[in-house]
Amino acid sequence: MADLVKELISGVVDSVLKEILKKTTGRATAKRKKRKTRSPATTTAARKPTSTGRKTTATTRKPARKQVSKRRTAAGRSRQRRG
Repeated sequence: MADLVKELISGVVDSVLKEILKKTTGRATAKRKKRKTRSPATTTAARKPTSTGRKTTATTRKPARKQVSKRRTAAGRSRQRRG
């Protein structure tokens, strides 16, 4: 009888430990999507012509902003370690 109880408890403990230590699958974070570049033909066709025909100053492009590295949060580091 004691042997049966011991076997039952060890089986339950084993299954619980396996459940806790198992890595979660299929619950991946959203992947980053790359921006699609449009061909110059489509961008000019999509723009509406101005009714006055004036040229705006918006045609000159500003230089891109300098990229700054973001520090990971504690949660982010934890997620990185798990994955």
